[in-house]
Amino acid sequence: MDQTRALTALAPYLALAKSATSPRAAIDLITQATSAPNTYVFAELLQQPNVHAIRRSDEYGIYHYILEIFAWGTWQDYTANVSNPTLSEQQTQKLKLLSLLSYAAAPSADLSYAALTSKLDLASTSELESLVTIAIYNSLLTATLNPSAQTVVITSVAPLRDLAPGSIASLLGDLDAWSQRCDSVLSDLQAEIANVEAAAQKKAKAEARREKQVSAALEEGGKGGGNPAQANSKGTRSGNRKDEEDDADPMDVDGGLGGGGGKKRVRVSLAGWTHQSVRDRELQKMNVGQTASGHSASVVVER
Repeated sequence: MDQTRALTALAPYLALAKSATSPRAAIDLITQATSAPNTYVFAELLQQPNVHAIRRSDEYGIYHYILEIFAWGTWQDYTANVSNPTLSEQQTQKLKLLSLLSYAAAPSADLSYAALTSKLDLASTSELESLVTIAIYNSLLTATLNPSAQTVVITSVAPLRDLAPGSIASLLGDLDAWSQRCDSVLSDLQAEIANVEAAAQKKAKAEARREKQVSAALEEGGKGGGNPAQANSKGTRSGNRKDEEDDADPMDVDGGLGGGGGKKRVRVSLAGWTHQSVRDRELQKMNVGQTASGHSASVVVER
């Protein structure tokens, strides 16, 4: 619940306060306002002249104090004075709901079931859970119940409690502490951003250095291997030589020279004949078989 809605609920009682000229009328107005379902702020009602007038009364001033408790006090403030007037059931629930808001908003508040049950004078944890549920459904706070851990987890609290006189200094202290926490968090975030940027720069430099090394290695490899066209030419010539060696056919030649008799195996290289026709090559092989003394030689061509 926001303050606008709470002020709208209080508006009819502010109008009635103008006509509450007697102390009894002012007391009745206070009772009605604190018992109404949707009224949760009361500072404006305290400022009304007819209501403020009973503060100085010895007989009726206690009711003005009760209204102050509803504005910024707690259930413990009410029970601290046994002479306080008895509250109705609606007033009791209203004050306990408002007290729950104050306890939930307090720094380092103990929101365990045991602590809240004690502060609010509740008979059991089921009553506490019921009260918290009512506060949630009336948009007074955002919370979840954790029965296993016996605690109330508060997410947010509606800004419905009025500031007590003299509480400005304490509020400024809370705001200063909050500002310091924000500065600390901001410093941590800036340091983390700087670390991320430094890591990114380091990674970029490492990648650039690696790329430079790879480029240098490729360039050095190109220089050591020579001209690719020359390398291909050398490879072609090497292949041709191998083909020419393969073309060197072994021959059996009659050993007529020197009277040795028998056949002598001679390898005749056909290098340079690569482009001759098959017929010409065979004829030249046959001619090689004829020796210088006119001896004939038989040529056996092995395939």
